[in-house]
Amino acid sequence: MWGWISSNRCNIGLIIGKIMNKKIIITGSEGLLGTEISRYLEELGNIVIRCDLQLGHDLTDEQFVKDFFKKNKADCLVNTYAINPHVDLRDQSTNMFDIGLESLNQYLQVNLLSLFSVCREFANNNENGSIINFSSTYGVVSPNPALYDEGKEKHIGYCISKSGVIQMTRYLAVHLAPKFRVNCVAPGGCGMNTSDEFTKLYSDKTPMKRMMKVDELNGIIEYLCSDKSTYTTGANINVDGGWTIW
Repeated sequence: MWGWISSNRCNIGLIIGKIMNKKIIITGSEGLLGTEISRYLEELGNIVIRCDLQLGHDLTDEQFVKDFFKKNKADCLVNTYAINPHVDLRDQSTNMFDIGLESLNQYLQVNLLSLFSVCREFANNNENGSIINFSSTYGVVSPNPALYDEGKEKHIGYCISKSGVIQMTRYLAVHLAPKFRVNCVAPGGCGMNTSDEFTKLYSDKTPMKRMMKVDELNGIIEYLCSDKSTYTTGANINVDGGWTIW
């Protein structure tokens, strides 16, 4: 009997220990990763403030960003958003000899320039906190052409902008310290909404021999939002099954 009570007390302690009780803004909250991260962080007892183009939030609008962060104070900012549907170029050739500079600029505007505005206004309207940006394995290494049909490879604008996110994270980590911690996560390919052919090609080239599951970023986001990461800043953490190690 006592063993049963002790065991349950332990379990209750673990559950209580996981409650973070923070207010967290998640940009891109209605996307694939944003939806899962929002759900998970709410389960841990946090208040999640959702921000997404689908909710009428245009983060390329500098005035909107200023107003949004003035109204919404928070402990943490998780930036999962990237290029949005209104600049979706999937139906066009992504061969670098075919794309125009305007196409490139759209990726930079959404994925990098607006992200700077978002991070700046979060810092400008809070006394301290944690900022978590999202890059990509393609911000670390080049896309492998063998994965894509000719003319349909990953857009160079995506890769340049995601690489820029990593360097911007380092810059902000230096200039916002010690009040703010700024880190970056670079996810690998997620095995959702991908063809069987692409999934197999990608998996064969990954040391872990599979694509990322949608919930496999939850742990690292929890860590970076929590008080367990109070000495972690300026880091780019690859969560990619080993894609970038060879």
